[in-house]
Amino acid sequence: MNDPTTISKILETEAFQSLSPQLKVALFLGSLAFLSSALVTMTAFTRIVIVLSFIRRALSTNEIPPTQVILGLSLFLTLFVMAPTFREIETKAIVPYLDQTISGAQAWESGSRSLKAFMLRQTRKDDLKLFIELSGLEEVISPDAVPMSTVIPAFIISELKTSFIMGFCLYLPFILIDLVMSVILMALGMMMMPPVIVSTPCKILLFVLVDGWHLVARALSLSFD
Repeated sequence: MNDPTTISKILETEAFQSLSPQLKVALFLGSLAFLSSALVTMTAFTRIVIVLSFIRRALSTNEIPPTQVILGLSLFLTLFVMAPTFREIETKAIVPYLDQTISGAQAWESGSRSLKAFMLRQTRKDDLKLFIELSGLEEVISPDAVPMSTVIPAFIISELKTSFIMGFCLYLPFILIDLVMSVILMALGMMMMPPVIVSTPCKILLFVLVDGWHLVARALSLSFD
């Protein structure tokens, strides 16, 4: 992902400003190809999809729910969580730019500032400090002054750590069910029967009884402050 400062300079060049509106639209449509990577790395999508994948693995249901369902639910939960940030970007960047009250460079600066504020709220200080040191920006005195190229990797590893912690906490009760079923089968002398055959229906039943999807969606939504 390019640094917003560099992109702003490109947007301010006379060559770009002199392009016809049709060509600008074509360049914009071409940039949509990068939206998928931006969605995964710069939003809540990473944490949500990993936690939901942990849930499916913990239930021992393999492909149930299907991967398409997991990705779809992750996408719409991401849109729900990111709605305030996207609304701020629309208000401060997109609408003024479409009204021609600000330039493309100013719209980019404003929009990236809102997105960076979201990422900084979710990024651990130690992770941010690591990439600040690696990039040689020790003179930075405030998180807001850190370039986007440094914030993004710090945000990603913070999201990975958070999602794995949440996945472990959700995984633990299901492991206990597997252990209990293993002990019961051994006590009954049924050592040849795989415990997963008996534990899987029990885990599914428990998950349904506690309204697991409701609790997971609530926990994921509230995990973003």
